[in-house]
Amino acid sequence: MVRTIIETDNAPAAIGPYSQAVSTGSLLFVSGQLGMDPETGELVSPDFELQARQALENVKQIILAAGYGMGQVVSVDVYLSNLSNFTKFNDIYREYFGNRPPARAVVEVSGLPKRACVEIKCIACME
Repeated sequence: MVRTIIETDNAPAAIGPYSQAVSTGSLLFVSGQLGMDPETGELVSPDFELQARQALENVKQIILAAGYGMGQVVSVDVYLSNLSNFTKFNDIYREYFGNRPPARAVVEVSGLPKRACVEIKCIACME
């Protein structure tokens, strides 16, 4: 099976030995995205909501760069450094996925790279 590496300047460069995304067959695997500014490579703010929006925007830009759309996302994994932000995250998440959201898991973790508040990864499927 052919693997295609997806890279875009509209999302932050990888901060480790991984690709922003990889497509194979009809599937797109988007690596975990933090709330980092694509231009500076730094977190946009210490504020949870600003980081969550930026992380989702980074995911969206990678998905678009691969030729997919947000409606083709079938699974999302979300890592929160503080589960008390769950409700806030849901409100922001709805803006990106609407009334037909993909399958999802949200877990609290003890730490994230760059001391981020949230990390988001997903899988999309070309129909």
